[in-house]
Amino acid sequence: MNRIIAYLKEAYQELRYKVTWPTWAELQNSAIVVLVASVLIAIMILLMDVASRNVMEIYYNAI
Repeated sequence: MNRIIAYLKEAYQELRYKVTWPTWAELQNSAIVVLVASVLIAIMILLMDVASRNVMEIYYNAI
């Protein structure tokens, strides 16, 4: 039981004093980067889906 309590105390100390938390501005910038990347990836997937659908339609109409 003492090992668990020591672990929890050390984990708290590390989170409280050793971890560098981002500022609000850094957090907002990171969120914008993630949002833009997500939108770009979604557009790429949409384009690949439309292209593959068109190729399959051409293929099945040829048969």
